[in-house]
Amino acid sequence: MANAQPPGQKGSPRPKRSLLQNLIYWTLVLGVWGLIFLVAFFAVFAVDLPDTSKLYDVKRQPSVSYLDRSGALLAVRGSQYAPPIDLDKLPPHVPRAFIAIEDRWYYWHFGFNPWGIIRSGIYNLQHRDQGGPLRGGSTITQQLARNLFLTPSQNYRRKAQELILAVWLEARFSKKQILELYLNRVYFGAGAYGIEAASQRYFGKPATQLTLGESALLAGLMKGPSRYSPVASTDRAARRATVVLDEMLEAGFITSAERAQAIRTKVRVNPVLANQRAQYFVDWADDQVRALVGEPTEDLVVETTLDLPLQASAEQAVKAGVAAAKGQGVEQGALVSIDGEGRIRAYVGGTDYLETQFDRATMAKRQAGSAFKPFVYLAAVEAGRTPATPVVDEPLKIGEWEPRNYTGQFLGPITLSTALAQSVNTVAARLANEVGTSNVAATARRLGISSPIQLDPSMALGAVEVSPLEMAQAYAPFANGGYLARGYGIERIRTATGRVLYDRSLDPPPRAPVIGQPALGYMVTMMRGVVTNGTGTRANVPGYDLAGKTGTTSDYRDAWFVGYTGGFVTAVWVGKDDNKSMKRVTGGNAPAGIWRDYMTAALPRLKVAPIPGGDVEIPEAQGPIDQILDGVTDFFRGEDDEPPPSEFDQAPRARDRRPEEPVY
Repeated sequence: MANAQPPGQKGSPRPKRSLLQNLIYWTLVLGVWGLIFLVAFFAVFAVDLPDTSKLYDVKRQPSVSYLDRSGALLAVRGSQYAPPIDLDKLPPHVPRAFIAIEDRWYYWHFGFNPWGIIRSGIYNLQHRDQGGPLRGGSTITQQLARNLFLTPSQNYRRKAQELILAVWLEARFSKKQILELYLNRVYFGAGAYGIEAASQRYFGKPATQLTLGESALLAGLMKGPSRYSPVASTDRAARRATVVLDEMLEAGFITSAERAQAIRTKVRVNPVLANQRAQYFVDWADDQVRALVGEPTEDLVVETTLDLPLQASAEQAVKAGVAAAKGQGVEQGALVSIDGEGRIRAYVGGTDYLETQFDRATMAKRQAGSAFKPFVYLAAVEAGRTPATPVVDEPLKIGEWEPRNYTGQFLGPITLSTALAQSVNTVAARLANEVGTSNVAATARRLGISSPIQLDPSMALGAVEVSPLEMAQAYAPFANGGYLARGYGIERIRTATGRVLYDRSLDPPPRAPVIGQPALGYMVTMMRGVVTNGTGTRANVPGYDLAGKTGTTSDYRDAWFVGYTGGFVTAVWVGKDDNKSMKRVTGGNAPAGIWRDYMTAALPRLKVAPIPGGDVEIPEAQGPIDQILDGVTDFFRGEDDEPPPSEFDQAPRARDRRPEEPVY
């Protein structure tokens, strides 16, 4: 028995645990390790959690409110919030749409859904090489935590903090409160935060009136407000809304009949807010704000020069005028009005901002045609000529270029005034050649043309590409007594609390004279003749002192009328965005008609005075020229709707110039 080992010594068999003992043992082990993991998890990820005491603080980008010259609201750009709405006041299908598509198990989890996280992880691994959007597996509570406290950056640390904050939210608030917070704070795109702001933004009505289809469309935005925008991506948004309806049906939130009815009912989306007006102008002014004061860091109020009643008349005149000339191939129009100081009073960049946001008032550069000729004539009268100076409309050759009038006819001896009124091409080309195209370009530049000006002889007929704003400001010296007046749209920028960031009146630019007498008086006299008995008679508004110039370019691609009265200028352009020809549309018909319709409404409001500096004594014509003037005028007064043929400008387009041609 000497080899027998006493009990408890090494080598004795260990008693086996029962199943219950194993269960208890491993539960304790896993519990301890789980506790250690949680402590470590919180130690690592909770150390820099955001301050949750600011739960109800609204974090958003600053908004910019634009006012017209009388203080009326034009538009609001940037983030927009509406008062929070009570969940109980919403139709039941509104929250159900979000639960169905975002978090089917919302009422059964405690802030996060483990199965949803695992399923999303598997999906992401399977589709990581396909380049499409990845699934996040976030619950509504996690999304709320991210929106309230975290940045949108995609990394594991943020995801862990999102989970911690979601559990904290679930522990502190009821499911109803969390869902209500979510709907009132989530971003719906287009600057709208919260269900109420989104409902007003997209449908122009309160969230309490949302239909099933509208609710599905808004819920579909959660996957990507820009990608599924009902404004920019209508078809994609509609398909996503259908997916939401399918999920609601599968979850038992709606019936098949309700789904079918929602799909049949057309959802009408407002591309812009009901209170958003003068959108082309606001787009342009928005860039000016950032140039003047930088990127906004707080809510701003911008006081502009725009006159809302004039703006409404301008928009109506352009839309109606383009529609009336549609049969002649007119597709688009633009209009800019400025006063004698350069304040932009009306600004129309196209017929319909909802269809296209391309701004033709400043972004489009189109050939000016005969609307450029006043700069030629101004250079000529400054060189010593007068409206009564005799000139001859006859064949002309300058180098290899032979300008001609559209009919191929020539009028012979006429005065300078008649040549401008009837837009005779050969006379303008001869004048530019005599005074020098560089002098003409310098004159145009002095008055406000900022685009490149080519110095080829054809520039006399307007082979220069300009914007309507440029033309309006370049004609302003003719209207205001001879002073430079660069167009501007912002008077003052202040914060919502009243702190002034920019005030133009505190440091206005000098009022530089750019046209002296008698040149100014000569030009006003000649340009009055365009409206009274020349190519622009259709623009005439009886009872007012008006002057201006028509413009028509090669192959009828562009048509202009730029006109003015005392201290007020309006430039009108019509054409096609693709630069194709219209059907015999000239500056004397569609643009002049738009100008007249707009100015008929604008002039009584403006209470304008006669054109300053326009009354000067003009020397008598030399020779027998007066004997033929009546016959020339009668020749051009055919039918009102068919302007004189010489208005058509035979000049190469600026974009078709040879590279070696000089540019000023």
